[in-house]
Amino acid sequence: MTESLPMHPVVRLAQEAVELYVRDGAVLKPEAASPELRARAGVFVSLHKRGDLRGCIGTFEPTRKNVAEEIVANAISSATHDPRFSPVRSNELADLDYSVDILTKPEPVESVDQLDARRYGVIVEAGWRRGLLLPDLEGVDSAEQQIEICRMKAGIGADEPVRLYRFEVNRYK
Repeated sequence: MTESLPMHPVVRLAQEAVELYVRDGAVLKPEAASPELRARAGVFVSLHKRGDLRGCIGTFEPTRKNVAEEIVANAISSATHDPRFSPVRSNELADLDYSVDILTKPEPVESVDQLDARRYGVIVEAGWRRGLLLPDLEGVDSAEQQIEICRMKAGIGADEPVRLYRFEVNRYK
């Protein structure tokens, strides 16, 4: 029997937010106890069920008062508003694993040479359309693949000129 590691407080916050919302329809009022949770940053929350993606929603840049509020809002959205999936049901909660990515401020880059699919996430922008892909994702091995996926997500044609941005994440599982 293997002993599981204690859950990081950032991940526990996402889990508690989803469970309270799915079970009771209530929104968790988080306490921003640590400096990390009091900061402002974009946050993505990913849900996996038995290894398969079950929801992933996030913000490119901060939209809330602090990271704690960003995590709660995005965790609930991942569970209930990811258009690729039906809302999470209470009987699925025990099967979910959570990942929280806290993003650094995006910085513009001049070329694909300044990207690294393992280290940096990518934002591809053309006018008002923007696509984002987190770094170090299984099956995405190059910056070119990241850009192609971002273009598809944002509806940006392969020949349209784009602005590129990179960011790093602190990933918690």
